[in-house]
Amino acid sequence: MKKILVILLVLVAAFIGVVFYLVSGVDELIRSQMETQGSKALQTQVQVSKVELSFAEARMSIGGFNVQNPTGYSDDKAFSLGEVKLDLGTSTQEPYVVEEVLIDAPSVLYEVDASGKANLVVLKDNLQAMLPKGEDKPASEQSTGPAPLVAVQKVTVKDAKLRINFEAMDTGELKLDKKQYELTLPTFQSSPVGVPNGLPADQVGSAIMDSMLDNLIKQAKQRVKDIFEDKAKEKAKEKIDEEKKKLEEKAKDKLKGLLSNQ
Repeated sequence: MKKILVILLVLVAAFIGVVFYLVSGVDELIRSQMETQGSKALQTQVQVSKVELSFAEARMSIGGFNVQNPTGYSDDKAFSLGEVKLDLGTSTQEPYVVEEVLIDAPSVLYEVDASGKANLVVLKDNLQAMLPKGEDKPASEQSTGPAPLVAVQKVTVKDAKLRINFEAMDTGELKLDKKQYELTLPTFQSSPVGVPNGLPADQVGSAIMDSMLDNLIKQAKQRVKDIFEDKAKEKAKEKIDEEKKKLEEKAKDKLKGLLSNQ
């Protein structure tokens, strides 16, 4: 039982960025640390409503995980993750394995500024700036010894509601009827994290978020590309139709002139 308890606490640390060896009040401790560490990593306000950890079921759920837009964008939320569930698995040695992180029905805003840069790209850049590069040692290893290694087998994002907003962006000659779109993305899998050798526990949370953002950004960019391409085709067709109409009018005038001279 003692070994299982230690493993669960290590896996919890994978999402909050700090290794805790406390049981009393752990839910609130995790919740507050997620807000603190998340805000630091993303460089914007992160709010978490609740965390529920079940030692008996080896599961953890996170509710009301909200991330504010970065500076320079609207006052709206960049994303709200809905409910996040972690299946903590039963590993007894490193790397400790989280079987699945399920992010259910997140609401995501992809907002583009006047320069063409998206809010989610800014958040991803902020995250990557916090992750160790090359031979750099993570802060936890420098100060308190090596953090336990953790691997996440599967990150599932289910029924994400994606809202695209590029009202601030100059679209040039492509005069779009609207600059906001909403769609529900099909369930997708983000890349596994720390597989097969594991990552230090205090890096795993940021790596999960980075993987999810990478996938969301790709899908949002593709959707924006499709919108612009469809509009460009529509505009090209309008020009073709306009030229065709001009030629038809010229032909009619020519025919009228020929008939009047007979």
